Amino acid sequence: MHTVLLALAILTWLLALAWIFAGSQALFCLPRMPDLRGPRYAAPLPVASGPQLAVIVPARNEEDDVEECLQSLLAIEGIEIEILAVDDRSTDATGGIMDRVAARGRASGKRISVMHIAELPDGWMGKTHALALAARQATARWLLFTDADIIFAPDSLHRAMNFALSENADHAVLFPTLLHRTAGEKMMNAIYQVTGLTASRAWKVADPKSRATIGVGAFNLVRAEAYRAVGGFENLRLEVLEDLRLGYELKKAGFRQRVAFGPGLVSVHWAEGAGGLMRNITKNAFAVFRFRVRIAFPALMTTSLFLLWPLLALFGPWSLRIPALVCCGMIAMLYRLYERWTAVPVRYMLTYPLAAPMLVYAVFRSIIVTLVQGGIRWRGTFYDLSELRRRSGPIR
Repeated sequence: MHTVLLALAILTWLLALAWIFAGSQALFCLPRMPDLRGPRYAAPLPVASGPQLAVIVPARNEEDDVEECLQSLLAIEGIEIEILAVDDRSTDATGGIMDRVAARGRASGKRISVMHIAELPDGWMGKTHALALAARQATARWLLFTDADIIFAPDSLHRAMNFALSENADHAVLFPTLLHRTAGEKMMNAIYQVTGLTASRAWKVADPKSRATIGVGAFNLVRAEAYRAVGGFENLRLEVLEDLRLGYELKKAGFRQRVAFGPGLVSVHWAEGAGGLMRNITKNAFAVFRFRVRIAFPALMTTSLFLLWPLLALFGPWSLRIPALVCCGMIAMLYRLYERWTAVPVRYMLTYPLAAPMLVYAVFRSIIVTLVQGGIRWRGTFYDLSELRRRSGPIR
């Protein structure tokens, strides 16, 4: 019994040291990441002939959100853009809303066009097909790949372009601000961002020697030449995590990658309630492990150990409680540190004992559901697991 207790104490202290290391990195590096709300990013952009940026907005059955997204893009200031909206086989009013907003935009002198897709070719994910199709039509030197539920502040693209140009970047990512309507959304988004941002080490993305890469579907700003040099989405036809994979391919090819914050500049209500966020994780989590069981289950066990064991150790003897308290203290510090970006009060750390097992369960459910179904069903289309595995390349 003494030997078992000693082994558990050593394990818990190792976890505490790992949390101290992760927390210290975030505490030191996160505040140094660019905040695009600063005055330097409000400077006038160099004069250019024609649109400097093409904004590509794919949508399938997004009638509740797409109008607000497009209207926010029509209100963009400080930079000339072209908007390419893609109606990807929608069965609701999405296409009609796009046409109506585009007509109003063109009447006021804005560059906006709508593409309607009737059928999805074999071997394509719906979103990657829509993005690739629109990118072929774009004429601007920069491409912004985004989603139909994103809301842009009037100066967001002006500031983002200033950031990309000042950093001489080929690929620039702006983290979106997550909007919350319920306590459950705050609870799950807080732990999702705290664990995700810490694990991704976003502050290492700019280092060409680091393996850290990034891609965010809400805001992937890419130099058109760089996008085409890596083959664009033509080479990622059946990729579920097309944003992360594009970021990986760009950095692997030697292109300069940068990432920034800008609370309020780009916003999204990502999921309806805690259940909605867990459904999103069900679609995406197994894809992170490239749909490989031999990778997914060890990673799930490691994640469970990091997130859940400190909670369990709190109920053990003091030899376990002390390092467990250190773990919980570092997690609380991360909640406090990320509060500036997540807009979730640090008091939501009190929900961690509920949120952590829910997150682990969502990842486990993603693996099991995908295996049982033999693939994933997304936006009304089923994608076979064997084909997803065959087409999945590295993302890190």
